[in-house]
Amino acid sequence: MTFDYSSIGFYTFDCLARPIAGIPEGGGVAFVPEVTLAVSGTAGSCAIAGAELGLKTLAVGALGNDQMADWVLGRIVASGCDVSGMQRIAGLGTSTSIVLTRADGTRPYLHMKGASGELWLDDSQLDRATDARIVHLGGTGLLDRLDGAPSALLLKRAQDRGAITTLDLISGSPDCLKLVTPLLPHTSYFIPSIEEAAALAGRFDREDVAHYFLDCGAGCVILTLGEHGVYYCHSDGTSFTIPAFEIDVVDTCGCGDAFDAGFAAALCHELDAETAVRFAQATAALVATRLGSNAGLRSFDATWDFMNTTRTRSNHAATMQTDLVAV
Repeated sequence: MTFDYSSIGFYTFDCLARPIAGIPEGGGVAFVPEVTLAVSGTAGSCAIAGAELGLKTLAVGALGNDQMADWVLGRIVASGCDVSGMQRIAGLGTSTSIVLTRADGTRPYLHMKGASGELWLDDSQLDRATDARIVHLGGTGLLDRLDGAPSALLLKRAQDRGAITTLDLISGSPDCLKLVTPLLPHTSYFIPSIEEAAALAGRFDREDVAHYFLDCGAGCVILTLGEHGVYYCHSDGTSFTIPAFEIDVVDTCGCGDAFDAGFAAALCHELDAETAVRFAQATAALVATRLGSNAGLRSFDATWDFMNTTRTRSNHAATMQTDLVAV
């Protein structure tokens, strides 16, 4: 196969600021100590993280014809990705978010949907997009033209060609369930957050949530649990929880996407399941130490060293039931 990793779907331009105490009234001004720019989105962050971890990565997404698109493309190229799969959509702006992180870590944001919803792959583009050892689809729910049957065809084509497929969401709204369910029989690893997955499944115990999606056809469900770590549940009966790392969290934007890419890198290195999840967790933890979806990324070797030298939270904290509120 031509690529190690193909990251297909939702790409955004992000402007992030932290910490904010509130939005000034009227025309007031509030000063913040840190502002940055990042390529984000459930495929964009993955593409850059995959490349930074040493994977030969193809970026596949849609951008507008604006200055944000120029910046996004430049950043993706600088990371080492192949951008031959990126499309420019005339008459639309690049999908853009303004992300405001409060001191407590919560982050309200403003988002313009933009060009990502217009991503479309014809048959020849589909062949190139799936020419990878691992094919990742990120952003189901905001890929207006690609959502539904086209996404199922994409993942099936990838698996038929021998690829491992991974799937992540942009949100866990109940309306998204009808888009996700047909994709799961063609998904090797479904990797949502516990909050997203619970909202979709209408269940709130991690084992029940995981088995709901296994019953829908997923090969394996990996639930990211935030400070409680990661829960892995495979259709072969293997399940385990990996604790989170002890870090000083700055910003969690892009952590789930970094996990996806870290897990792909681990699979390319043919690591066993528990080590692969630990490595993915390490990749996500590093992203959380700085502001922005890509700022904390390191090379594969540096991430491996971090994984082996950084303490994790206690087993009790890692295995406790995550508190969730029905929505």
